[in-house]
Amino acid sequence: MSPIDITELARRAAEEGLLDVAYTTVDAPFGRMLVAATPNGLVRTAFDKESADEVLTELADRISPRVLEAPARLDEVRREMDEYFEGRRTEFELPIDWQLSHGFLLRAREACAAIPYGEVRTYKELAEAAGSPEAVRAAGNAMAKNPIPIVVPCHRILHSGGGLGGYTGGLERKRVLLAVEAPRGRGPTAG
Repeated sequence: MSPIDITELARRAAEEGLLDVAYTTVDAPFGRMLVAATPNGLVRTAFDKESADEVLTELADRISPRVLEAPARLDEVRREMDEYFEGRRTEFELPIDWQLSHGFLLRAREACAAIPYGEVRTYKELAEAAGSPEAVRAAGNAMAKNPIPIVVPCHRILHSGGGLGGYTGGLERKRVLLAVEAPRGRGPTAG
């Protein structure tokens, strides 16, 4: 039996309407990341500290069991992320598939996605922008469970006192991402 050509398998699955979630990996300054998209847009990014098998199982359970490695379907995601990490992109133009977010979580993540490059907000400001000023803890939860870190820039959310707070990818990654966005010679600006 000949080895399976994943590229050909992905192409045929897409042609026959059998590919609901495509995934691949991208290189980041702190390791490889898994990225996944549906025909509607980017649906998931995952740091290497997350189990790829668990992420793919989550996608199969919550979106569709038709999940397949299809790197060519994610060329634009890889290109934009490479440009971002190289400091040549300040805004992602990728369509986002928000189906893993609902209610307040969705509003908070959409508000986070609107924060400009190089700026930061507090969890309180995020809760206000999401329409629930008292939901500061819920805003923190929305960021802790953000399914699309980096593109939905939860690293731009800080504690009210200016502390880093937490980060799904770990505080060192949060520092790296804030440094990528910091204007030369300055830290991120509060908005």
